[in-house]
Amino acid sequence: MADITAAMVKELRERSGAGMMDCKKALAENNGDIEASIDWLRAKGLASAGKKAGRTAAEGLVGVAVSGNKGVVVEVNSETDFVAKNEQFQGFVRDVTQLALSGNGDVDALKGATMPSGKSVEEALTENIATIGENQNLRRAKMLSVDNGAVVAYVHNAAAPGMGKIGVLVALEGDAPAEKLESLGKQIAMHIAAANPLALTGEAIDPAVIEREAAIAREKNADKIAGKPADIAEKILKGPVDKFRKESALLTQAVVFDGKTPVQDYVSAEAKAAGGSATIVDFVRFQLGEGIEKQQSDFAAEVAAASGVKQG
Repeated sequence: MADITAAMVKELRERSGAGMMDCKKALAENNGDIEASIDWLRAKGLASAGKKAGRTAAEGLVGVAVSGNKGVVVEVNSETDFVAKNEQFQGFVRDVTQLALSGNGDVDALKGATMPSGKSVEEALTENIATIGENQNLRRAKMLSVDNGAVVAYVHNAAAPGMGKIGVLVALEGDAPAEKLESLGKQIAMHIAAANPLALTGEAIDPAVIEREAAIAREKNADKIAGKPADIAEKILKGPVDKFRKESALLTQAVVFDGKTPVQDYVSAEAKAAGGSATIVDFVRFQLGEGIEKQQSDFAAEVAAASGVKQG
């Protein structure tokens, strides 16, 4: 059996939202495996699906820019939030985001692009690291475009115009008036920032995620399906998975402003009322630091004292 350390309890607690002792028990039951422990907690009703996506954030900025029928979102990381407020760093993010409009979302190509200063993006980044005194990284970029419609950008927790903690792009195809497409795009982008959909449609959600949900549903409903014929058990388990698909896909999520109308139905109705049509064809949401592990202050000692596990 794996040794359960305070750091492990801390990580599981942050990612699952479950109580400290529940986290300790989950780790013990799953031989210290964090991912398996999250599933175990969810199956026991002690953690939510949304919490699984919670990850320790790195610092820096997400930049967005739109030109004509295309838009880009770029993430540049730094070690501390202090640097994210630095004018030199913000200027770098702004320039790189504008340069990304001429590319296709390829980060390696973007690093070789020429800045207004005449230096390449990579050279300017190296200079930033030397002068600011912190490690920095151009991590990722994404472009969206449409043939007939609009790409709309939104920044949540803005630190400066066009850059902040969360950057969203929404691509709308349709012939609704330009101002209507812009306002609809902004509304849906704000919804995406808040609701964090996993994909445009339920069918587009990663099969591995769906398999994981099915396994959790099977454990949660073990009593209901015990002794049932396979076809009946399958129908019982299909409900929770279908619900997960619906609530996790942008087009079928209920818009956050009324909590009941599916996003695409809302967009279609609003566009029709304005004398045209609109369909969401794509979106992208970058949240600063998602998926990056970052050293934080030592909270492990406090956890150790409260939960009775040793520090790793």
